[in-house]
Amino acid sequence: MLVQKLLSIAQVGGQAVLYVLLVLSVLSIGVIIDRWWYFRKRRIDAAAVGRKLVELLRKDDVDGARKLLKALPGVEAAVLDEALSWYPDGEEAVAEVLASGVKERRAQYESGLIFLGTLGNNAPFVGLFGTVLGIVTAFRELAGAAGNTAGMNNVMSGIAEALVATAIGILVALPAVIAYNIFQKKTQDLQENVETIGALVLAQMKSHRDGFKTKAANGKRGAARVEA
Repeated sequence: MLVQKLLSIAQVGGQAVLYVLLVLSVLSIGVIIDRWWYFRKRRIDAAAVGRKLVELLRKDDVDGARKLLKALPGVEAAVLDEALSWYPDGEEAVAEVLASGVKERRAQYESGLIFLGTLGNNAPFVGLFGTVLGIVTAFRELAGAAGNTAGMNNVMSGIAEALVATAIGILVALPAVIAYNIFQKKTQDLQENVETIGALVLAQMKSHRDGFKTKAANGKRGAARVEA
């Protein structure tokens, strides 16, 4: 009784799996286009931005540096702008804001990557499941088509159609895996850009602080000599 019900489900299950894979492929394409457009709109030249920031900070033009960052579309610019708002509080505060800013925005720049990674890893198994269901149905027809040439042809055709599910599963998985790897690299580049530019900003802050201390010490020495 139970076996018969399962066999009946298997007859429609193979086609249902193909529809599921079709829906997943459409969703995958949608996510890929969305992520491509997201990173394209927020692309910046990190090296050029870092050099410009250092030039402005050397002139103590923090407002100019923040204005420059606000005009840029990248996630890196938003994180650095937030960090520079803590500029008067010193290097440690800026460094902590840089680290937390990247983490806070992770949901934005990693959106959809879990779906692509999961789909890339599991779509072939979904297709294989559809193939198994199709083959079960084909063998059931084979049992009732013994000695019938037309029936045997239908069985072979059913097996061929069942194998299509595995092929479609692989076809759906490949773009998802490729896109996942590409966008994962872009997120790593984004984080590295923040770290690189942030290191330049912190180095400039340290240099500015040390230079201020040196000037103060020289001033005290000069005053002492005058008094002597």
